[in-house]
Amino acid sequence: MFTIKEMPLEERPRERLAKYDAETIQTHELIAIILRTGTTAHSVLELAKQLLYQYGSLKELASSTYQEYQTIPGIGFSKAIQLKAAFELGRRSVRETFGQSIHLRSPEAIYLFCKDQLEMKTQEHLLGLYLNTKGELLKKEVLFIGSLNTSVIHPRAIFKHAVLNSAANIIIVHNHPSGDPTPSKADLDVTSIIVDNGKMMDIPVLDHVIIGRDRYFSFKEKGAL
Repeated sequence: MFTIKEMPLEERPRERLAKYDAETIQTHELIAIILRTGTTAHSVLELAKQLLYQYGSLKELASSTYQEYQTIPGIGFSKAIQLKAAFELGRRSVRETFGQSIHLRSPEAIYLFCKDQLEMKTQEHLLGLYLNTKGELLKKEVLFIGSLNTSVIHPRAIFKHAVLNSAANIIIVHNHPSGDPTPSKADLDVTSIIVDNGKMMDIPVLDHVIIGRDRYFSFKEKGAL
């Protein structure tokens, strides 16, 4: 097996990262550092390049499951889990940064904040974004996983988080695994129930954004709230 340690010192991605600014290191080299070793047929750098080529972009690679990584020759369970852990750390770092500095005042801002988490999910995920009076994110909660309908959505649980976090407003976000963000009849019914409960509790629901593939639907933007 061809490992990074067998490469000339000046060509090893890890040593290059230690010597140079991280931004100068190519994406496939960073992936190679995570993978650590190649295969009997391919060096770790070649394996990293193959991953990027197979998925077409870093975004698509980062959004895939560890099971999908294992369909690539040379990527076993350990390498797949290492990749998934690295991408998840990156996502969490971005979420913390957004939560501290980004005001979710527009449907586009909401979409950009949630798309990496939801866009590639194979099941529907319902998120609650709990905001203060300035539109700053106080807390994000995964409220439900599965097909949305009025029989499984419990407004009490949604607004419990609002009370616990002293939220002034709520934004609801969920994804459509099909990639088409057009709201279904169930989406319309669920939204109506949540909005009505928000009015009764004096905790307004500012928007319900549905995440599709590279696009979104905003109930507020379409005048559907």
